[in-house]
Amino acid sequence: MFTDIEGSTRLARMLGAGYRPVLSEHRRLLRRTLSESDGTELFTEGDSFFVAFTDAAAAIEACATAQRALATHEWPSPESTPKVRMGLHTGHAEAVNGEYASPEVHRAARIAAAAHGGQVLCSEATARYAAPLPPEASLLDLGLHRLRGFDDRERLYQLVAPGLERQFPRPRTADALAHNLPTQVTSFVGRHAERSELSSLMADHRLVTVVGAGGAGKTRLAVEMAGGLVDTYQDGVWFVDLASVTDPGLVAFAIAAVLGLRPEPGRPVVDTLVEFAASRRMLLVLDTCDAQLSAAAEVISRLLTGGGAVRVLATSREPFNLPGETVWRIPPLSVRPGPAGGPSEAVSLLLDRTTSARGGRRSEPTEADDLQRVVARLDGLPLAIELAAARLRVLSASQLAERLDDVLGALDAGREDPEGTYAGEGRWVASQLATVDLAQAGAARRAEAAVRSATQRHATIQATVTWSYRTLGPRAARLLRWLSVFAGPVDLPTVEWLLDDDPLDPLSVLVDKSMIQAEPHASGTTYRMLDPIRAYAARRLAEAGEERGARDRHVAWSLHALDKAHLGPDHRPVTLSLYALDSLADEMRAALRWSATGGSARGGLRLASGLDQWWRERGLAREGRLWLFRLYGRIAETGEPIPEAELAAAYHMHSLHAGADGEVAEELRFSQRAEAAARQAGDAGLLARVLTGRGGSLVDMGQHDDAERVCREVIAWAETSGVASDALLAVYTLAELLWRRGALDQAADVLAGARPLEAARPAERGRRSVDFLLGMVALGRRDLVAAHDHLVVALRSRMTYGFHSRACDTICAIAVRCALGGDSLTAARLFGAAQATRSALRSTPGRFGAYWAEQQAAVRAALGDATFDAAYAEGGALTVEEAAALALAVDHPDMAVGSRRFAA
Repeated sequence: MFTDIEGSTRLARMLGAGYRPVLSEHRRLLRRTLSESDGTELFTEGDSFFVAFTDAAAAIEACATAQRALATHEWPSPESTPKVRMGLHTGHAEAVNGEYASPEVHRAARIAAAAHGGQVLCSEATARYAAPLPPEASLLDLGLHRLRGFDDRERLYQLVAPGLERQFPRPRTADALAHNLPTQVTSFVGRHAERSELSSLMADHRLVTVVGAGGAGKTRLAVEMAGGLVDTYQDGVWFVDLASVTDPGLVAFAIAAVLGLRPEPGRPVVDTLVEFAASRRMLLVLDTCDAQLSAAAEVISRLLTGGGAVRVLATSREPFNLPGETVWRIPPLSVRPGPAGGPSEAVSLLLDRTTSARGGRRSEPTEADDLQRVVARLDGLPLAIELAAARLRVLSASQLAERLDDVLGALDAGREDPEGTYAGEGRWVASQLATVDLAQAGAARRAEAAVRSATQRHATIQATVTWSYRTLGPRAARLLRWLSVFAGPVDLPTVEWLLDDDPLDPLSVLVDKSMIQAEPHASGTTYRMLDPIRAYAARRLAEAGEERGARDRHVAWSLHALDKAHLGPDHRPVTLSLYALDSLADEMRAALRWSATGGSARGGLRLASGLDQWWRERGLAREGRLWLFRLYGRIAETGEPIPEAELAAAYHMHSLHAGADGEVAEELRFSQRAEAAARQAGDAGLLARVLTGRGGSLVDMGQHDDAERVCREVIAWAETSGVASDALLAVYTLAELLWRRGALDQAADVLAGARPLEAARPAERGRRSVDFLLGMVALGRRDLVAAHDHLVVALRSRMTYGFHSRACDTICAIAVRCALGGDSLTAARLFGAAQATRSALRSTPGRFGAYWAEQQAAVRAALGDATFDAAYAEGGALTVEEAAALALAVDHPDMAVGSRRFAA
């Protein structure tokens, strides 16, 4: 047996003259124990003992007795208590000149040197012969270790007995691998760009903090990065998980324990830590620093200023804001397709984990689209993807995707909430897992509870987000809850509008704590909330009793945004661009959902009115009809009074949508309802707009003569009533009917009078319907020059202002113009492109469908099936923008060979 006092030199310097009595008392206690056992003191020098025993069990019992005697003795002060380390080994030694000389003696000395103060270590040989052990004692297997000066590895055991400390750092041995990085049980997927970027930052900066939301994959990425750097740091790469640290004062202790350091009497452990790290080239990976942010920041600052070789890679949900800190925000996994059209990183992770969850059975290729829907709905958040993979044990990908409107319910159902439940007004109801009184529990129980909490905080999405939510102040928490009503990113003016207050301070807190992602753009920064966090915040919004106020405010903002889309900087009406509504679509749907389920149906009808043309031009007429049906149901449910004029406008819009979807009976039914409501409203302009729908309904029913008569009557009545511009749709319908029966001159005359009416209506003029119809008239006359001029103007305007469905008609018309001009190949490409876009929009060919089919058949006959099909397929691969560019690139007829322009 070898023993000595850990840190005896520093203890002697601290105690001065008081050290000698402590040393003497230490010797007395040990010798008293030895006298009561079978031990023989062979050598003593300073604070060290070398003792031999004839029996391993007696040696074990002597060590336990000696440690208890030292621990229970009344020393002059707690700081003066000597921490004695002891090492035991059993082997053969011979006496030479009064001393034992044997490698086994050196092995015993190295075992003692590997121990910490208060710890008893023994070799496997001693453990083999140690029976019987003292009552309630046991030997804890610490695994194989390489002792200094020995090539083989020795299995070490720690004596565990009543009255002895149990928790110690790893033994001080010369193990080859200088790291303690946790072994991962699953494969690491993706993050190629992030690893490269983070590697560069770590090479250039001493403190890099990986910041991100809970479940974003910070720890996994940090461990992966550190694993590749073990050979770079000669003094090791050391991982410290601060999630289980329950007190700020224990942060330095946790780091010291990992490095094999013990507290020294009378000296702050952080000083010991800084002195140890000052001259060492090592990397510290400090995980979950947000658990003790301020304390971790203080220790990191001391470490970095105490020496120039140590580096720190930290993970946290918020930065430290230390000088020299480089903050790197971890993005979600990419949901975009990988190189060569392969799966995205998010899908790759889901595929990998799903294969494991399903017992090695890979996902079917038919699930690819649904898996993409799942990861997109989860915003590429790794934790959410891992939980989704577990759900795919019992659900198909399509079933899971359908359930993700309620992210928390889909992923967390059936899992316990270890973090408790928010009860509103700052109160929390704890779960059964949190019933331990940590203030009264012992050290072991506190550590167990802390480790359990650290593990379970990632058991569910709710537990993960709750971890951060509890750290928010009242203003930041309220802002998070209210922002959950938005479906997508918002800018600063929008946040200000929502709260009617300066949100900069709470918004900064949410960004720092990774609850909100700040995304800089040239036009300004936007703020985005990941869908799983939004789902959590929405629950908190409802529980706090704030949902109605927040969502009504969001509906008001949505109406305001729609109004802005129709107005210029001077607040005067401008030509409507549907592109302005594309970015608002998700917000409008969220506002409509609330209007149809818990808010005002009248506000919902106003929202629907603003989306009228956007729905039809994006092939979403059916969606518009479904929202209107839900709003009618809300009106019936609540009895909310709706003015007749607003009902008439809604019914008229519904009729147009039904017509666009080919639902003729529904179109007629709502046209009649609109007319009845408009007559009761007494608004001549509204009545004129509603009556114009009559002609369209009759056209869709094939009653062309009646439709022409009705259109003429409506136009005449509107002119007499002074609301001619409100009958513009009837003018368009009449011109179509005249073109259809070959009355081209009459159609041109009707359209000539409509141009000023169209120009005066900002919501209509972007469609350039007059130019399109004049182009159709010119095609009927075989006037290719006029047709080209009108159709190019119409197509440019329709693409400029986002009228994609109408652009398809214009592309088809230009295809006819190409065919009539002898360029059948381009005509086939344009027909294919128009049909591809129309299919993508899920829209019908409309009233000109029969004409397009007739002209397309003529082109096929001119080219032959094979050539036509190849050109048609080539056009089908084009986007609407590419198709429009192809159509606009068609040469003007005047530039063709043989044109009158080049005649002599």
